[in-house]
Amino acid sequence: MSTEKELNGNIRGRRSRKEILDVAVRLMAEKGYAATSVSTLCQETGLPKSAIYHHFQSKSGLLSAVMEHNANLFFNEMKQAHMNAPKEGEPLELLNWYLQSTGTVFLAHTDFLKLHLILVMSAEAPEISEMITKVRYNGRMYMKYMILSSFNQQTMTMSEMMADKLSYFAIAGFDGIVVEKQANAAYSFESALALLAESLALLGKKYAH
Repeated sequence: MSTEKELNGNIRGRRSRKEILDVAVRLMAEKGYAATSVSTLCQETGLPKSAIYHHFQSKSGLLSAVMEHNANLFFNEMKQAHMNAPKEGEPLELLNWYLQSTGTVFLAHTDFLKLHLILVMSAEAPEISEMITKVRYNGRMYMKYMILSSFNQQTMTMSEMMADKLSYFAIAGFDGIVVEKQANAAYSFESALALLAESLALLGKKYAH
């Protein structure tokens, strides 16, 4: 049986690990992976280097944990946000609902998604390329699910192949909206997502049956 001292130590350990992850994703999104030093993390968290290396062994190990932790949070919140998705409606209406709900989750995870795009567009951290590919694939598969859910109604269905093709276009569109929002704070995220939904609906209707 664990002693009270051991339990308190485990709780403190989990808290310090989460604190490191939260600070790391923010700093890496602001400065980039290469420019975020372990010393800076120590200054921001108030924790010694030994605590960081205890949890993550290396800086690349920390980055991998940051991506995995935040990807899990993001996709779990996506699933929660879509639990009560409409069961009926026109594809445009449903696509817009899904994308706007996704946008709401995105706004709670801007640091993670900004860091993700930085890593996709650079060669800063080749050691975690497999993790980046996994996050990218999971995102596209979820987009495919949203497209199929929007079209596969009683009056209109879409093939898996066509939904797969549209998922690439949809992810590219979402990425572009994210980048423009980062560059221009006045850019309307909601309006851009509505346009993306309209584009997907029009393309989908062309190929659905």
